[in-house]
Amino acid sequence: MVNLPIASPVRMNVISSSAPWVLPGAGLSVFYGRPEALRLSHYFLPRVLLGGGRVLYIDGGNRFDPLLLARMARQRGREPSEFNECVRVARAFTCFQLTELLIQAPRLLDKFPSQVLIATGIPELYLDEDVRECEATASFRKALEALRALQELPLATSVFSDATSFPTPRRTLFTQLVAQADCVSQFVERDGCLTLVSKRATLRLSQPSP
Repeated sequence: MVNLPIASPVRMNVISSSAPWVLPGAGLSVFYGRPEALRLSHYFLPRVLLGGGRVLYIDGGNRFDPLLLARMARQRGREPSEFNECVRVARAFTCFQLTELLIQAPRLLDKFPSQVLIATGIPELYLDEDVRECEATASFRKALEALRALQELPLATSVFSDATSFPTPRRTLFTQLVAQADCVSQFVERDGCLTLVSKRATLRLSQPSP
């Protein structure tokens, strides 16, 4: 696997060149811009898990890869079970299921206390043309309300989205998501390398081997 230089996510007011693949410590952050954005969410997990944190992963994109997580554990001299025990995955296959999981997230966090919540499939599942637009929009509005409630918790909530790859008028839902976020970062390709561009700054750092 080729190592690709990539930028570090930038916290709201702090830039640390020594801490690549670090999620913001609180609030709602959105990462987007590339079809592989959902898979890239995995690379933020090791630092959280090695630091003793736990992650609730709400997978609306059907992209969570336990084999990749196990490989990351072994590369760091850990047993895969050590990482697996610290990640709880809840899957959604429709926008309505995803909305319900977000609404139920506080209860899930009571049962599995976590410092980080990662969500995928927002708003991709709501772009499904098999779902009537009025119903998808109403469900998405409830999802945003649920995310807003999570922003009030001592929790880092990060959404990894591929919505900009979908040529549909419903992409305005992504605009609404971004408007609510505390931090927004875009994966872009520059000079053959992936770079993560924040509204505040851009850093180029080495990507760990998957």
